[in-house]
Amino acid sequence: MENARLAQLAESPFTRLGALLKGVAPAPGLKPLMMQIGEPRLPTSPLVARIIGESTHLWSKYPTIRGTNEFRIAVRDWLNRRYNLPSNYIDPDDSILPVSGSREALYMSAQLAVPGFEEWGDGRPPLALMPNPMYHVYFAAAVMAGAEPVPIAATSKTGFFPDFSSLTNDVLERVSIAYLCTPGNPQGGVASIEYLKNMVELARRYDFLLAVDECYSEIYRGAAPAGALEACAAIGGPPDNVLIFHSLSKRSSAPGLRAGFVAGDPALIAAFAQLRNLGGPQMPGPIQAVSAALWNDESHVTVNRQHYETLFDLAEQTLGNYTKFNKPPGGFYLWLDVGDGEKIAKRLWREVALKTLPGSYMTKPDSKSGVNRGAPYIRVAMVDDVDTTGEALDRLARVIG
Repeated sequence: MENARLAQLAESPFTRLGALLKGVAPAPGLKPLMMQIGEPRLPTSPLVARIIGESTHLWSKYPTIRGTNEFRIAVRDWLNRRYNLPSNYIDPDDSILPVSGSREALYMSAQLAVPGFEEWGDGRPPLALMPNPMYHVYFAAAVMAGAEPVPIAATSKTGFFPDFSSLTNDVLERVSIAYLCTPGNPQGGVASIEYLKNMVELARRYDFLLAVDECYSEIYRGAAPAGALEACAAIGGPPDNVLIFHSLSKRSSAPGLRAGFVAGDPALIAAFAQLRNLGGPQMPGPIQAVSAALWNDESHVTVNRQHYETLFDLAEQTLGNYTKFNKPPGGFYLWLDVGDGEKIAKRLWREVALKTLPGSYMTKPDSKSGVNRGAPYIRVAMVDDVDTTGEALDRLARVIG
């Protein structure tokens, strides 16, 4: 009775990490430090508790899939401020949906975009493009929607972004959805406005959905990252073929809220609303009220961003002499070439009680060579307070330095 597609899914990276470290005891006498998962551990804004306390009456009401006017207007206003969009570019009534965290929306977007074999017409499966390494949800979403995942290398040679435009016409004509993440997870690269404009034009030329995961957009060092809607506005005309995905998990250090939004092409938003009205969870009323307040407030975001900047300055001081250290412009991960990611992950846990994620667990082997380009790397989530992060970096340096 089991869906045969489940067999194509890889285990979660964190399940694989658990298997790798099974039976390996952390170094005695040291407090275990967990740097394997991107879970922000900064204090959540006091707005959260206050607004939920003021909104308890909304728990007794079924929320709508489309969300409240207050929520959609707050998101529209934030998008306009953040990406300098024309005031009427995004209509809050038909271009924005609340979602229960960006992960479920990214997963469901493949069901939105991928046609069945009978619709495709030529007997071959539709394709889903994605960067490699990747957030594992992209791959799972493609498989379960009936698309063939096509991971495209995103290495230092390509600026840590996939070169989808280098694919042949035959491949591009079969694409139904392409995933991007900027700033990137795990490498922290930031896509330029020109790259995004080229991707938008490619999606329109070959008529596929460009799904841009921007959940790390507010964690950066230097200039604010460009966004896909910003690229659409620069090209001119409506945001056809484009959906962007945002979350309060990273921006507002509120992963437990499970609160985000999807915005973009009105026709796709209408179809997404229909799909989610059947199979997607509504965002509860109090969470929508909290979300609106957080999207309207930048002060806590500035504090969070400054904290992450301090952490990466600390990383540079501690690991700067490590020849393969790279300080990324965005996100909150270190993507470190340590030669053998699995071996070093085990050593870090066994010798200094530090848990990190092997890069191969986020990377698919090359389809031709079979080489896993993520194998030399580990991902280190810089999500703790300064003292804890400083201790973790010192331990890391003792093993790889």
